[in-house]
Amino acid sequence: MTNEAIRVRHFDLSNDVEPPPGEGGALTVYWWGELPLGMQLLSQDEIPESRATLDILTARFAAEQRGARDPALHAPRAAGIEGRPLTPLRVRDAAKIGDLLPWLAATSAAPTTPADDLSLIICTRDRGEHLGHCLRGLLAQRSPPGELIVVDNSSDGNAADQVRAIPGVRYLHEPQSGLSHARNAGVRAATRRFVAFTDDDVVPHPGWTSAIVAALDASAAEAVTGLVLPLRLDTPAQSCFQFDMGGFSTRFVPVLFDTRFFALTRNDGAHVWRIGAGANMAFRRSVFDRIGLFDPRLGAGASGCSEDSELWYRILATGGACLYEPRAVVFHDHRADWRGLERQVHAYMRGHVSALVAQRDMFGDRGNVTRIFKQLPRYFARTMVQTIVNSAPDRRRLLRHEVSGWIKGLSYLARPGWRRRRPALPGHPPAAGEETSR
Repeated sequence: MTNEAIRVRHFDLSNDVEPPPGEGGALTVYWWGELPLGMQLLSQDEIPESRATLDILTARFAAEQRGARDPALHAPRAAGIEGRPLTPLRVRDAAKIGDLLPWLAATSAAPTTPADDLSLIICTRDRGEHLGHCLRGLLAQRSPPGELIVVDNSSDGNAADQVRAIPGVRYLHEPQSGLSHARNAGVRAATRRFVAFTDDDVVPHPGWTSAIVAALDASAAEAVTGLVLPLRLDTPAQSCFQFDMGGFSTRFVPVLFDTRFFALTRNDGAHVWRIGAGANMAFRRSVFDRIGLFDPRLGAGASGCSEDSELWYRILATGGACLYEPRAVVFHDHRADWRGLERQVHAYMRGHVSALVAQRDMFGDRGNVTRIFKQLPRYFARTMVQTIVNSAPDRRRLLRHEVSGWIKGLSYLARPGWRRRRPALPGHPPAAGEETSR
């Protein structure tokens, strides 16, 4: 991975203008108005793109969007194992596509759905500068949320003055450490029909709240996630996370994760991490009454992460559905230093394994154990071979921390007290001798 900064470049294909030249390569995100279409990493020699290249990209992106968004073409499509549409666009359906650019223009218009029904929750801990950037982005939303709640998870409430200086923002202090505790405090305080979460190191697109509410309004899904793009790629650690680790999202078409997806992947440990990222997610408020709150044993400040994907698992396992809608866009400020990234990937893997244990305990699905002891070791071996073949020492460096996180995660299998504290599903009382964290 290069040691040079990589520009994050945004280009609107609906503008009939030549893209500007630039110094060095760039991760280019293509849009049509307010609709994100796709992205690619370009070298300096490939910038600016020719008109012929832009025309080819426009045709490909437009066809993908039409096939994934037009209800007449059976959209949105169900998710397959990799989290992408299970069935491709059929030839006979593709033949129905006409007036592609007028359709794209209408579809890409700025969302105008009011967000009055939305409670927006930001959980923060000792990151005042990041929080300031996030709040400025949220206050600039075209559709302001019905309520904006900041949950301060620091021990001393150090965000209080910063938040209380902003009119209309509610401040909560949750001193019990752990992201799940903070998120649950936000849910309990929320009064609106929908509840959305983002992180303090995120800057939302101005149309984010409107897109989130529109997606929940238009579907029967109980949860919606969206596209998480990199805010900047100024350091090698940020580039490594985006390109070698995959970042948070690379999908630009909506996908429905429902009982079909759950059944398809259940025997291998349902691939709920493909649904999205906790930095960009929203729920119907009623789902927490149906399946419970975030598991306080999971997430940052506890086992490491995956409190979000474990909740999605509960939704799918009990017959619900989740929708990935990439027109709901936020920009994430990736970890800039290697030490921070190493801690992050270690925590991600440790938390992932702990969530697999929790899912196995709650629903009895042996596929979670299969993932721990078969799929993850295969992933480690495959990644090691790739780092050798591709001469990628930075990726190998992070792999060591993933493996150590996996080893740490295995310890949760041998923690009977931790396993007994699993939350009970509402309407499903815990077994005799079990505790509940709700």
